[in-house]
Amino acid sequence: MTAASRLSRAPAGTEASAFPVVVIGAGPIGLAAAAHLLARGGSPIVLEAGDAVGASIRDWGHVRLFSPWKYLVDAASRARLEARGWVMPDGEELPTGRELVERYLEPLAAIPDLASTIRLGHRVTAVTRHGFDKVKSAGRDEAPFEVVVERQDGRRERILARAVVDASGTWASPNPLGASGLPLAGEAAASARISYRIPDALGADRARYAGKRTLVVGSGHSAFNALLDLARLAVDAPGTEVTWAVRRPEVGLMYGGGSRDALGARGRLGERLQALVEDRFVTLVLGFRAARIASDAGGVTIEDENGRALGPFDELVVTTGFRPDLGPTRELRLALDAWLESPVQLAPLIDPNVHSCGTVYPHGAAELAHPEKDFYVVGMKSYGRAPTFLLLTGYEQVRSVVAKLAGDEQAAREVRLVLPETGVCSTDLAGASACCGTSDGGKAAVAGSCGITSPCASAATAAVATTSVTTSCCG
Repeated sequence: MTAASRLSRAPAGTEASAFPVVVIGAGPIGLAAAAHLLARGGSPIVLEAGDAVGASIRDWGHVRLFSPWKYLVDAASRARLEARGWVMPDGEELPTGRELVERYLEPLAAIPDLASTIRLGHRVTAVTRHGFDKVKSAGRDEAPFEVVVERQDGRRERILARAVVDASGTWASPNPLGASGLPLAGEAAASARISYRIPDALGADRARYAGKRTLVVGSGHSAFNALLDLARLAVDAPGTEVTWAVRRPEVGLMYGGGSRDALGARGRLGERLQALVEDRFVTLVLGFRAARIASDAGGVTIEDENGRALGPFDELVVTTGFRPDLGPTRELRLALDAWLESPVQLAPLIDPNVHSCGTVYPHGAAELAHPEKDFYVVGMKSYGRAPTFLLLTGYEQVRSVVAKLAGDEQAAREVRLVLPETGVCSTDLAGASACCGTSDGGKAAVAGSCGITSPCASAATAAVATTSVTTSCCG
């Protein structure tokens, strides 16, 4: 199909500063970036691939965040909303992803001056310097960016920009099942039976998993949450079988510290899952590093590197994390960490082998900078493959970046982020995926801003019956 193309060409002698700032993504971080730009008199254009703001969050609308409202709203965005009569939700309340969109993002995006900047159904496929490939240097910093967009109507558009702030996230780029970071042999052929995200097993996805044999792969909190919901479903739906495969050879600290955990709710989550395994509501398989998948009419069978086979299964839930899509920025000069794929200066501050969410240092434009002047990746995508991102951290990122773009060097250097007092957010450092979970809306104890919490349950049957898991590591 041949798509029509439109390019806003730069008149001879026109400098990049004459063009708007392009923000990629209309999630919480992208909209916050636009709000900060407008507050400083800027002219942003927000490009969103989906057909609504918060499109990625809508995919996990059943998730209840662990952070309460007081940690989920950007300051500049709140000021704009309250000036129009918006009332901040109860600061201690824990919203679902759906509530975050409906009660915060949609009202924010409806403010007239911000609404006029948002272009839905605009997927960014490439970013480069107008008239400059990656090699050419002379005059590069003065040239505007050229942002290539594929529209839902099939047309192609090229937009010139003085700066680009990429807040597109990683939700659309889940890691494959293979332990080596590559799809397994047979993984693509079995795609109809695989979910790479936490299913809404107690709601919209119930029919897919009820009475079925399901394998969950992964040892992070996403796996915990999927397992708890599937185990609860097994109580109500006879024939539902739940198997859990992890790469680690021993249980070790996989379940967390229990009653000794600094975050009691996180400890209880591990205790509940451990009880389910011990009481055989969930079958745990250790030391399983998947090597290949075979599919037939009877289901999917997975074989590990040693020839051990599991299955057949009707469904697979793969919770092995996410990664950034670097394809659209191939023609830009980026300084990326060799293994996290985050900005080089940010990587030591967020390395999940060392840090959890609560021990990440506040950072801003300086740590997010690349050799490509005025190009910044913010939000979850800035963390590359690290799963320790917090919304509060992303809001501070865009505040600093926008100050830098406005020429306010002092504000760009200032640190204005105060994490929750209990700011410990643990992830499974040996192989976490993301701090996302599902919830049935039960009450939960707030113990930090990225951990997972649930009502206490000591017996396995109680654990199955009271699933309530929350998170805020989704940006």
